[in-house]
Amino acid sequence: METRKVQITGGSTYTVSLPKSWATENDVAAGTEVEFHVEEDSLLLTPKSEREHTEGTLDVTDLEGDQLTRAVMTMYVSGFDRIALEGAVITSDQRRAIRGATQSLIGVEVLEETGERVVLQDLLDSSELSITNAVTRMRLIAESMLADAVTALTENDDDLARDVIQRDDDVDRLWFVVSRTFRATLRSASAATDLGLPREDCFDYHSSARQLERSADHAAKISQLTLQLDDIPEAVSEEIVELHEDAAGIIDEAMDALLADDSSRSSEIAHEVRESILGLDEQTRRIHDKLRQLDPHEAQLLGIIVDSLSRSADYGGNIAETALQKAAPRP
Repeated sequence: METRKVQITGGSTYTVSLPKSWATENDVAAGTEVEFHVEEDSLLLTPKSEREHTEGTLDVTDLEGDQLTRAVMTMYVSGFDRIALEGAVITSDQRRAIRGATQSLIGVEVLEETGERVVLQDLLDSSELSITNAVTRMRLIAESMLADAVTALTENDDDLARDVIQRDDDVDRLWFVVSRTFRATLRSASAATDLGLPREDCFDYHSSARQLERSADHAAKISQLTLQLDDIPEAVSEEIVELHEDAAGIIDEAMDALLADDSSRSSEIAHEVRESILGLDEQTRRIHDKLRQLDPHEAQLLGIIVDSLSRSADYGGNIAETALQKAAPRP
């Protein structure tokens, strides 16, 4: 670490010299423009960037199916605006995997396609879907999925269960957007400046988005198990509905705490959420006791569903913990 003394020139201008080694490594010379990024009481200086689109190239010769799909998604989350996929020959199976990956990402379209090359372009305007908006949309979808999954179970509605399973893709798309945006703030101070959020807040939103994505996965899991069940006993149905109401309340209040502008109010809500989770353990045990009286196969499936609701409540508790950290005084 190097230190410099601040000087005043011209009676009102504060100046400080730059370390020569840093300036040399970053091609900063006399006349070079630099950028200042303010983060509360810190000031970050970087060489001025043109913010050009970044292109990444990936050799897909040996990639197929899910492996190729994950590779494309990884390139997207890593921040490439244009992704060139190249190989000696792009097979029809590879093209299907690429299209599947493209459909799983918001704003990504095929820009160019030849026998040896497929180019994808991210067309999403970050101002249209900020990290805050993406997390808020994830919240709405995940909460509705969980509610509809329980409704499908208690009303034996297979069509609704299938709809919930399909909606999981919508949450995943938003999760990829949040991950991409968060990683951009780690690489570039200008990305955080453009968002208008401190990087610590971006981390909190990213962490909470992961909990929402997991909750949505459990809603889809409940719906998949619902397709294997017929009508369930009314006593068990009522207990599951009650458990869902408590779990959904925890997630909803935790998100309120995370998004609250008032730090004291945020802390108050988050503490209440953390305390309310304790009551779910007894509630879960009571339901499992009732399940022992059912057919073993039915009891097993319903037990998994009960555990999924309990896990979803735990994810809400994790969000509340993040809200507490976000609201805490910063050194």
